[in-house]
This record gives sequence, C-alpha cells and structure tokens, in this order.
Amino acid sequence: MDIYLLDWANLLLRWLHVITVIAWIGASFYFVWLDNHLVKPTADDLKAKGVDGELWAVHGGGFYNPQKYMVAPGNLPQDLHWFYWESYWVWMSGMTLFVVLYLLNASQMLVDPRVFAWGAPWQAVAAALVFLLMGTVVYEAACQALGRTADGGVGNDGRVLAAVAVFVVLASWLACQLFAGRAAFLLVGATLATMMTGNVAHWIIPGQKKVIAQMRAGHKPDPIHGQRGKQRSVHNTYFGLPVLIAMLSNHYGMLYQHPHNWVVLCVLMAAGVAIRIFFVKRHKGVNSWGAVAFALLLLAGLIAWMAPRSQAATAAVPVTLAQVQAIAAQRCLACHTGEVAQKGVRLDSAEGLDSHKAQIYQQVVVQRAMPLNNATGLTEDERTLIGRWARQP
Repeated sequence: MDIYLLDWANLLLRWLHVITVIAWIGASFYFVWLDNHLVKPTADDLKAKGVDGELWAVHGGGFYNPQKYMVAPGNLPQDLHWFYWESYWVWMSGMTLFVVLYLLNASQMLVDPRVFAWGAPWQAVAAALVFLLMGTVVYEAACQALGRTADGGVGNDGRVLAAVAVFVVLASWLACQLFAGRAAFLLVGATLATMMTGNVAHWIIPGQKKVIAQMRAGHKPDPIHGQRGKQRSVHNTYFGLPVLIAMLSNHYGMLYQHPHNWVVLCVLMAAGVAIRIFFVKRHKGVNSWGAVAFALLLLAGLIAWMAPRSQAATAAVPVTLAQVQAIAAQRCLACHTGEVAQKGVRLDSAEGLDSHKAQIYQQVVVQRAMPLNNATGLTEDERTLIGRWARQP
C-alpha cells in the first residue's frame, strides 16, 4: 500500500479504535461503579416491583434514579438499550489495525530475526493468530474448571483470575521469544482484549437474550444467566487496565526492547490490576491504600531497575559529527534520506542530524524505538555513542 494511504489508514483506524475503547471501557467502569453504589430500596412500591437496588445521582443539570432488578422486572418493556456494540467495535477496529500495521507488514513489524528466525513471514502471521485464539481457549477452560460452585452456580473468581494471571505471565514470556518486542506487547494485550469481547459475545449478551426470551414466553427466567454474565463482567473490569497498558507500552522502545521485556510487561499489567482493585473497593466504600502502595512500588521498582547505567568513564571523550554520520549512513539512511524520508526526518546531512538531535536522542537512545525493530542492526556501542553526541553542548 502507498505509504501516504497507509498513514491515513493508520490514523483513522487508530482514531476509531480509541473512540470505541473510550465508549466500552467507560460504560464498563460506570456499571461497575453503579453496582457498587446501589442501595436496597425502602419504598414499598419499589419493593413490590422487585427492585433490588437503586441510586440517586445528579449530573449535567439533571437528577437520575437508576434501579436494578434482581434477574428481571415483572413487566419487560419493549424498548431496551443494549451495551454490546461498543465491545464489538473495539475488537473489530483493533483487529483491523493489527492486520494493516502488523500482519500485512509481518517482515518488518512482526518478525525480528534476533528474537526468532521464522522461515517465512506467513508463519509468524499464522502463529500470531493462533496465539490470539489460544488465550480464549485457556481462559474458557479455566472458567469451566475453576469458576463453578459445587451446586452448579458460578463463583471462585479468585481462582479463575489467578489462573489467568499465570497464563498471562507465560504468554508474555512466549510472545517475547517469538515476535518482535513491540508486536509481542500488542499481542498479549490483544489476547486479553479478545477474552473480554468473547465474554460479551458468548456469555453476557446471549444470557440476557435468553432471559428476555423466557420472559416473553411467560416463563420465570433462570437466574444462572444473569450470574454468568455478572461473573464475566467482573473479569472484564480487571482485564481492562492491563490491556490498556499493554497497548500503550508498545509505543515505548525502552520497554519492549529491554532484554527482559516480558518481565517489564508483566509488572506494568500487575500495577494496572492493583489500581483497578483500589477503585473497585473504593466504590464499595473501602479505601484499599495497600493496593495503591503496591502499584506504586511496582512502578518505582521497574523505573529504578530499567534506569540506564552511567558511562562517565567514556563521557569525557568528545564524539565527532563524522562518527555519527558514519553510523547514520549505515543504520538510518535506508529510511531517512532524500525527499522520501520517513516523517520528513532527513539524516543525510550534517544540518539534518544537528536539527533533529533532540529527536534522535529521544527515539534512538531513550525510547530505543529506532531503527524500527532494529532492522539495520544498530549496536549498543553505537547507541551509546549517539547518546554522548546528543548530550554534548
């Protein structure tokens, strides 16, 4: 695809994806908050209607009184608002973006020969698709084996989520052994996101439809459908922040190019879970400051562990522009020369290097995002030399 059109596809798909993510995660977080703030009704008329919890709220100049019925109301209204297209569009837009940016450019974006030497790009593409599928298979197996109570109901969410956590750690390690670091981070996040959309598509919405069908047929609805939907909704609320940090972190080369990148990803996602635990408990009136402290401790430890080491011994030796030009000619000019230079960044002259010095330092030394997947084999010594040059007065 022409690079100009590819950039537009990237922008518009990413915009669509972000819009739908906001809609889905926002609705999900709101309903978790709502469930945790409902109170038992005191009015006799509400009790008679079967209202199990209600809430009074004020927003945007108006007052709201949402009410929740246990299982279903006695009289089902014809018009019901469904919350599922947000989830479906998140997955569809994200998958399309993944196809356009990664699968159609597998040799550049998905494959890193230094990590794993695939025989052909299509093999990496097939493995990535299987990777996404296996996450849902493992998760469903965990729910079926561990998420049931002795009487056939649902429960034991702690055991299910613990099994998912073990799987995520193993999946993070495996992805970082098979795919380029940036793609590996994205794949792990997409695997969790696929589980989330699967919960909506295969359990939450079908269960609600079964309840409605039973009511319209004049039968008493089976509460198991609501219980299963609630269970999967709870799982989704804890998956949300790990998915978001996995998607965001793959834009920072210092993270996905770290020698132990899978550990970096796992720590970031664990911090996301801890943050979500705090908010869920806070909605219930409990300030779980231990969860906040744990998240901050994880992040502070990660920042300290990843901090670049000082190289004061060599810093006194000045780096010449000629040295940097020699590195750029070998490692950078394939994409940053002439009128077709990527992002308009030309590094084929002394003026170009000097004018983009700060950007080079950020992308090459700090973020380690360039060269993309280190396709031209920039060495650590060369990165260090570029960093010393960029920091020189």
